[in-house]
Amino acid sequence: MPTEAASGVGERGRIRLLQLTALTSTCDRFALAPILVAIGRDFGAPLSAAAAVASTYFLAYGLMQPVWGMVSDRIGRVRVMRVALLGGVLAGVGSAFAPDLVTLGITRTVAGGCFAALIPATLVYVGDMWPPQVRQRPLSDVLAASSFGIAVATAGAGALADLVGWRTVPAVTGAAAAVLWLALRRLPEPDRPPVTGSPLRSVATVLRHRWALAVFALVLVEGVVVLGTLTYLAPAVQYLGSSAAVAGLVAATFGVGALGWSRLVRLLVGRLPAAGLAAVGGGLLVAGWGVLAIAVTIPTIAVAGLVLGGSWAFLHTTLQSWATDVVPHERATAVAVFAALLFLGSSAGTAAAGPLADAGAFHTVFVVALVIAVPLAAAAWFARSRYAHRAR
Repeated sequence: MPTEAASGVGERGRIRLLQLTALTSTCDRFALAPILVAIGRDFGAPLSAAAAVASTYFLAYGLMQPVWGMVSDRIGRVRVMRVALLGGVLAGVGSAFAPDLVTLGITRTVAGGCFAALIPATLVYVGDMWPPQVRQRPLSDVLAASSFGIAVATAGAGALADLVGWRTVPAVTGAAAAVLWLALRRLPEPDRPPVTGSPLRSVATVLRHRWALAVFALVLVEGVVVLGTLTYLAPAVQYLGSSAAVAGLVAATFGVGALGWSRLVRLLVGRLPAAGLAAVGGGLLVAGWGVLAIAVTIPTIAVAGLVLGGSWAFLHTTLQSWATDVVPHERATAVAVFAALLFLGSSAGTAAAGPLADAGAFHTVFVVALVIAVPLAAAAWFARSRYAHRAR
């Protein structure tokens, strides 16, 4: 493990760089939803066609997770982040100047594939550099930065789309990636044993672990019912007659909620068992979609965003921490597969809800999310309880 003197970056500096990395990735990903209506209007396309851009972004984001995980085992976590950031810069420029929806779809897909490397690499970096007994706190710090990025992206993208046009949004995230590429030169590579086995063998090892399969099944459904459906909060606000800026601000309540609730999670870690954290998160997930199942208005969307942010802070971080522990000798691969399934679920959820959203049936979209959320919440609590019992 590199010393602070050798690297020139202390523990606080490393955490700050990791937080900025997670923030940049999250901003690029969550900036899409508030500008979908503007993209469709600019290219004369329906909302479902514009949403397909988001769906392919999420698909690439998911599929590239295991690839980047395997590569990082061989060339290093920091090197992978910097290579991916260069790709993000090029994709941002291409998106800003895209002449049609097809070109935009291609450049956003490339962006999704590149930015996919960042958050898993930061989480594995934490696993490499911090011991298990204190690892939850830096993980919480990184995920809090990601939550802040959700709020910044959704509010900022909507405002930029209204003020100067949606093309400035990918241009801004591309510029941020360029700055971060330079900053990460100061982040030391963690020491790690040489990898000699086949990458596919690592994946096979992880997939043979039944508790890993349980975590993966839960996060796949979470991707559908949280990130996939969340894409339509901002369009639902715009369907009610509001501007992209207002839609972004309302949808930003998810990020605000995730950030605020994460402070409570930080206090409860070690005092409440992981199954208890999962139970709270599952309850908030059901409550969030339950609010919108009653009525879809701007106030209910705002409340639902805050509550769903709490679910993300409690349930997702519990699953994320579980993924770093369930197959410790294949941590990078396990985290990569976990993230891949999260965003494959997100892509599937976004695509499946597209026709309903195109027809303005947002209430139906949210009712379906509620129906799926109930068994997910119960299964997450039960599985985490059983895992803790078997681990004793």
